[in-house]
Amino acid sequence: MSDVSVVICAQNARERLRSCLESLKQALPWSSEVLVVDSGSTDGTQRMVTDAYEHVRLVRNETDPGFANAANQGVAMSRGAYVLLLDARIQLYPGAVTEMVAYLERNLRHGAVVPRLLRADGSTVAAHLRLPTLATALWLGTPLERWRPRNAELSRAFACDFDYERDGDVEHTASACFLMRRKALKRSYTLDASLWPHFHEADLCARVREAGWRIGYASSVLALDEDGVGEQVYPELSPEWHAQRLAWYRTHLGQGAGWWVKSCVGWTLADRLARELRRRINGIREEPILPVWRAYSGVLRG
Repeated sequence: MSDVSVVICAQNARERLRSCLESLKQALPWSSEVLVVDSGSTDGTQRMVTDAYEHVRLVRNETDPGFANAANQGVAMSRGAYVLLLDARIQLYPGAVTEMVAYLERNLRHGAVVPRLLRADGSTVAAHLRLPTLATALWLGTPLERWRPRNAELSRAFACDFDYERDGDVEHTASACFLMRRKALKRSYTLDASLWPHFHEADLCARVREAGWRIGYASSVLALDEDGVGEQVYPELSPEWHAQRLAWYRTHLGQGAGWWVKSCVGWTLADRLARELRRRINGIREEPILPVWRAYSGVLRG
C-alpha cells in the first residue's frame, strides 16, 4: 500500500499542472502515488501527463463530471493510507507532504491537516473559516448585516482572529491542499457533489469533525498558491448559495435549523423586494422583481 495518494483534478490547466507535478517530486514520501483526474481538457493536458510523467496515473473523462465528482473518482481509485486533495494550481515546497504525514503521525487525534498557503509575494492566504452556526444564518446575508456589517458573528465566522503564524486547529478550511487519513471518512464519497461549489468544503470539514477527528494547521509546512485558490472570500449570496447553505444546515444541524435558515432567507427576500418597491416609487428601477421572487421562492420551497 502507498503511504500517500495525491488526487489532482484538472481541466485545461496544462502548465499549472506541470508546475504542480514538478513540485511533488521533492514533496512526497518515498512510497506514494499520484492520480490526475482530467475532466475533458482540450489544451493538451492529458498528452502532457502521459508524455512527461510516467509514474502518474491519468484518469480520463471525456466530459466534465464536476470537481466534486472528479475528486471522488480519484479517491475511489487511490490506495494510500493518507489521501491528499490537491488543486492543480498549487505548488508544494520540498518535503511538504512528508511533513504533513509526520504531523498526523505525531497527532493521533487529528484526521486531517493543511499547510500554510503563500502567495508569490510571501503573504499568507486566508484559507480558514469557522463552521456556520444559527447565529451565522441570522447575521450573514440578512438586513442585519447591512445595518451592522462589522458584527462579532461575522468576525467569528470568517476567523478574523486566526493566528497563521502558529500551529493550531481549524474548523473549516480550503480543500486546495488537504491531507486526510483514509479512515477519517467512513463514507462512500469524499466531497458532496450537491454542495459544490459553495458548501462542499464546509461539509467535508464538518464530517471529519463529527467523526471525532480534529483538523490541524501546520504553519511551517508551505505551499505556493499564486492564484489564491485557497482564499476564503466573501460569498456571492446567490440563490444557489442560499440553497446549498439550507442543505448544509439540514444535514449538520437538523431540520429545525433548516426552518431557521428559511426564515432568514424569507426575511432577506422581503427586505430586498421592499427596497426595490421603494426605489420604483421614487422613479428608480434597478432590477426586475419577478426573477428575484422566483429564484428565492425556490429556496423557500426546498
